[in-house]
Amino acid sequence: MKYKISIFFIIGLILYLIDIGLNYNDEKEIFISDQEIISLVSAWKSQVGRNPNDDEITRIINNLVEEEILYREALKLGLDREDRIIKRRLAQKISFLKQESIPNAPSNDDLIEYFKKNSDKYFIDSTYTFRHYFFSSENNSKERSAKAYTDLLNEVSINSDPFFLGKNFVDATIRKIENEFGKDFSLNFLNVELNKWIGPLESAFGHHIIYVTNQREGYLPDITDVIKQVEVDFLQSKRDEAIENYLNEIRSEYKIYINPDLQI
Repeated sequence: MKYKISIFFIIGLILYLIDIGLNYNDEKEIFISDQEIISLVSAWKSQVGRNPNDDEITRIINNLVEEEILYREALKLGLDREDRIIKRRLAQKISFLKQESIPNAPSNDDLIEYFKKNSDKYFIDSTYTFRHYFFSSENNSKERSAKAYTDLLNEVSINSDPFFLGKNFVDATIRKIENEFGKDFSLNFLNVELNKWIGPLESAFGHHIIYVTNQREGYLPDITDVIKQVEVDFLQSKRDEAIENYLNEIRSEYKIYINPDLQI
């Protein structure tokens, strides 16, 4: 009798272990290795030319996790096998599948509403036409530019340094000026006086004396002038939203493991 009970116990134990083996599913656990993160950070650095900051590292890791989740979901559909390049392709493929539900012909009301909510994307920036004298920070720029400014007011010829972006700028937007000279420098163009020497103004490279000859105020174009671009942007925003919603739905099903002591 005891022998039979033992047999039934062993059979039950075996069936239990088989059940565990068959039902164990590690597809919802994602282990992000140190080497994978370091590799992606190195690739980012080689492309951008500097080390990423904390926010950028966070985005790199988040993108990696999202790509892995999309890859796992793609594997459930049997789209392909394990491979880093294939992972990226499969993540793109399932993204395209999730975007197919987006209508290709939005209504005028949809486009008008999107245009109003995102009017800053279509605002035409103010532009400025100006020339400048540049004085390098490596060559006593503050004092030299101050003297040059006085000489210009007295119609005395001056000597300045060459500037790698040139001396004359035509219809440069405030965004372009900010990108090329720095934000603090670009602020000097707000309410600037025309046809008058202004300076010295400090930039990321040294000091400048500028002479603005023309300014065109920024404006928001009529939607009919940019309707095609609005439609493109609207459809893309809906596609991005579809992927974001899909990721939000399935992200909680995954467990993410990352070494908290990783130093980059």
